[in-house]
Amino acid sequence: MPPSLLDDPVRPAPTTEQYPARPAPPPPPPSRDPRRPRAPRGRRGLAVVVVVSSLLGGAAASGVLLAAGVVGDSDSPAVATPVATDASGATTPLVSASGSGTTLDAAALYAKASPGVVDITATGTGGAARQQSPFGDEGTAPQSTATGTGFVTGTDGYIITAAHVVDDASSITVTFQDGTKRIAKLTGKDDATDVALLKVDPAGLTLHPLKLGSSASLRTGDALAAIGDPFGYERSISSGIVSGLDRTIQAPNGFTVAHAIQTDAALNPGNSGGPILNAAGEVIGIADQIATGGSTRANAGVGFAVPIDLVKSDLAALKAGQTPRHAYLGVSMAGADGGAGGALVGAVSGGGPGADAGLRTGDTITAIDGKKIADSNALISVIAGRDPGDRVTLTVRRGSDSSQLEVTLGTQPSTAQAASGTP
Repeated sequence: MPPSLLDDPVRPAPTTEQYPARPAPPPPPPSRDPRRPRAPRGRRGLAVVVVVSSLLGGAAASGVLLAAGVVGDSDSPAVATPVATDASGATTPLVSASGSGTTLDAAALYAKASPGVVDITATGTGGAARQQSPFGDEGTAPQSTATGTGFVTGTDGYIITAAHVVDDASSITVTFQDGTKRIAKLTGKDDATDVALLKVDPAGLTLHPLKLGSSASLRTGDALAAIGDPFGYERSISSGIVSGLDRTIQAPNGFTVAHAIQTDAALNPGNSGGPILNAAGEVIGIADQIATGGSTRANAGVGFAVPIDLVKSDLAALKAGQTPRHAYLGVSMAGADGGAGGALVGAVSGGGPGADAGLRTGDTITAIDGKKIADSNALISVIAGRDPGDRVTLTVRRGSDSSQLEVTLGTQPSTAQAASGTP
């Protein structure tokens, strides 16, 4: 299969899957009657990589997880300890010192954050949502229902979720912790970062917005937790650590999401769009994908989250009903990076910024504006941090020669297929 022309090049990675809808939950215990929304099967998972990349998301996704731990040190200045307050007014610390770091108090974090988590049911009218489903062809049913998770981000009724949860939805219903249901309006979504912003009428609701943290300060090994609806079990919590940083995953539009957070926290169908929280109870990411290896569609210990810093950069445009704009170089990466370091170009989109500047297949990009590029992930991260119209200087190795190319970054097309010219 020829390389896909991605906005930012990506290198081969394990198969990941996004879940457009969670499957029906297993039979409940006698004392429990969980909701059983009808869920479409979705499409098969494809590789998140450039060489054999396929669109995995489009309707809903499994969750991924992200976390940031708060470090305690006897030599550090005193800081306020985050606490959770229960119905009686008693407070419980969310984090506690343990050696040189902190441990996550899952019970206290859950008490604080779970009231801000919501269930999302999106009813769509077939078409693209079914074609892009990770579970394969969904047949000829006139409607499909995707279910996922979201979280409240303000007292004015705004709710954040994953774009693939609500793609092609004709009706979106949000269910709050107390069972109250409201019809939500899709204010805006960004298929390039897999983020959607919903709005409900806040009148008569007691909302519990979650605080948005920062993903920039995360370290591998930091504690985190995910709250969502895996397999229909509402507001379940799972915990783990940050397993890796600056991963790349495939967005619903076929391009790549930079700075994704890898975690070993349990994420399954139904976690999609839910919050990934650090030890202080702040949202540091949105559950998005899990790596499956093609053999299972459940948690295998490798999940991915969209970092909250990317989400925050989208919010102003989404609130205004606009589609966020992203920088575009117009190349895809080959299966391996340049042997001596750098990002090896696998394909160049005709008429794109890279092609106009003289980039060719087989070139190795070794630096941008004098900053060394170690591999394709580094190239993706740098381009993701720029804006359309920015001028950058690429240092390019071609054979034994090295030269510099001036590139004016473009605006990412709506889909990778539009960029590559493929049907």
